[in-house]
Amino acid sequence: MIALNFDKCDGLIPAIVQDFETGEVLMLAFMNEEAWRETLKTGKATYWSRTRQELWVKGKTSGHVQWVREVWIDCDDDTVLLKVNQVGEAACHTGYRSCFFKKMEDGSVRVVGEKIFDPKEVYK
Repeated sequence: MIALNFDKCDGLIPAIVQDFETGEVLMLAFMNEEAWRETLKTGKATYWSRTRQELWVKGKTSGHVQWVREVWIDCDDDTVLLKVNQVGEAACHTGYRSCFFKKMEDGSVRVVGEKIFDPKEVYK
């Protein structure tokens, strides 16, 4: 297995997630060693939820799964870039395609993304 450096951020590494086809940045999440192993084993993006303090298989509740197509590792072996096929269109738990749906313009923040689903309906 590839040896990543999980020592710098209390056992976590950042995982930048991009759409495989378009290159659109979908989200940033964190992985611990177990999430990393599960991602490699299953091909499904698996993260560590810092909020819930548990493994989080992307799409397990919402159905918006991320199938990993490519994995890139940075020069320090402490950050990964996952290029994924985003199933179900939305990567963000708030219902948007990307977690980066707000844009700073002229000193204010504007929502530029389109909401795909209502999180109250999906995460009852």
